[in-house]
Amino acid sequence: MKRHNAIVKLSRDNQKGLMLAQLLKKNAPKYKGLPEEPIGKRNYALETFEKDLTQHFEDEEKILFPSAKGKSKECDDLIDELINEHKFFYEKIPALENSPNLINEMDLIGHRLEEHIRKEERILFNLIQELLTEDELIIIKSKIEQSRKDFLKSCKTNSA
Repeated sequence: MKRHNAIVKLSRDNQKGLMLAQLLKKNAPKYKGLPEEPIGKRNYALETFEKDLTQHFEDEEKILFPSAKGKSKECDDLIDELINEHKFFYEKIPALENSPNLINEMDLIGHRLEEHIRKEERILFNLIQELLTEDELIIIKSKIEQSRKDFLKSCKTNSA
């Protein structure tokens, strides 16, 4: 199913997330321009989490999910499941900083992140496109765009 403009940004985030998921798995192939050693992969994961994934999760939890909640039991159950998975990533990714079992922890995160993203892309986003009206989707698009502008502004302010 073609992505509605309202969730294209989230879908693009997921493409980056899939690259991270693959990189973190044991025996991952080499990716040009990305780290190959465990410490480098860990640092890349921490940076990607801070710069990209947290914003993606916030946009879903504050904008997308509330707009879809109550539309169907299937959608509600899936949203609850995805929020619990977000909690897992909020706990596990920062914990990589001091992990005594780094390679196995990264592998676990990589597999769970891939499953999470596939669930969003193959099930949730399609459900949302079916259940929400065009007007609701346009509002979501506008809110996500504003959220991203605010995030970029805060990054510039924090680095100044």
